[in-house]
Amino acid sequence: MAGFRPKASPRLSPDAERLVADALALDASGSRMEDGYWERRLSQRLGRLLKNGSQTALDAALEHLFKHNADASDVLAEQAETLAESATIEVDGQHYDALLIAAPILAHTRYAIPSGALKPELAQTLAVHLQAHVLATGTRVSLSPYLYSIDQLPRTHSDTFALTHKLAAAALAGVVPKVDLRDLPETAPILADPRYLLAVVVAPREQALFRWQEDAKEHHAERSTCLEQWRSQVQPSVALLLPGCEFELLLPDAFFLSCRESDKSIRPLTVRAAVNYLCGTLDISAGQLAAVVAAFGEEVVEEYRVGFTMRGEKDVIYGIVWPVYGREAGEVDADEKGNPLEQICEELRNAGVEDIFRHAALFDPEYCEDCGTPLYADRNGEIVHAELPEDAPTQQPLFH
Repeated sequence: MAGFRPKASPRLSPDAERLVADALALDASGSRMEDGYWERRLSQRLGRLLKNGSQTALDAALEHLFKHNADASDVLAEQAETLAESATIEVDGQHYDALLIAAPILAHTRYAIPSGALKPELAQTLAVHLQAHVLATGTRVSLSPYLYSIDQLPRTHSDTFALTHKLAAAALAGVVPKVDLRDLPETAPILADPRYLLAVVVAPREQALFRWQEDAKEHHAERSTCLEQWRSQVQPSVALLLPGCEFELLLPDAFFLSCRESDKSIRPLTVRAAVNYLCGTLDISAGQLAAVVAAFGEEVVEEYRVGFTMRGEKDVIYGIVWPVYGREAGEVDADEKGNPLEQICEELRNAGVEDIFRHAALFDPEYCEDCGTPLYADRNGEIVHAELPEDAPTQQPLFH
């Protein structure tokens, strides 16, 4: 999700070249005053591109900088995210700040995790709780009437920009937002996956957006207090949305930050959900399973894939992906305490899987040509498709 980095053409367009030049200049800046100059210049260019839906030039610039100057790539990505998820809007001479926020829900189940349209009264209830327990006094909010999966979130900075402005306009007008949800993709059938409520909060220019920003004693609350109140008040409503699921609510916050934090937080749940699913489906204990953990990536570790087998057997019967982020990426055989490989093995052991095999090599990230699912390394290092045994149940009951 957040942190778009699509493939780009090796030849840069004029727009992409200008973005690259400005990002390099901002990264090399030697003072806060110079920073401001380059930020304004870069923001103007980016703003025009995002408003016009011109994502291609930004993708090309990000890809080029990612290969040649990682620091400048981070600078450009940060500016693009800021402009996509926030806006300053003028209405009748009054200026307002608007911010797209996400309220992540970490869900896991043995069945299926729902997503889809919210009933109007439920959407209104969630918006009221968001206003009462998370957002600053005097702000306005517009909640998108949909429970999103990762596959259904805005896919590009331009898409995010468009949603931010649409919800901001609805918040300022005090109307229910009209969001076209007809062409959203189907949700992948994953047993542990985040769900998201998306909203825009609007406040007078340079005023507090969140409750933890407020100075007044009667309104100010720490982030931890806001999270506690959000969880206690919203739990019953979310339970209606996710029957048959266990879930955890994270603190609503800025869109890109929330998406990254939920991506990280869901990873341990994918391990537990996979083991629970296999034990329930095959009527076995966790101790009868084995796991093969391998690193995948083109040049550095981009993700770990865990293939499950029956203990003492070769065939991979199920698999999960554990993505890595930022500083987590690096050497496959890292000895550093708390590295992703050790975290994965710890979660497997906590789930009852003791037979764990770790590959030392870095594998190319291959996918099935027919169904697009990730392929996994077996114990011999062959890249294979995960297939449940032929006598395993093929249909699990769905909760909707």
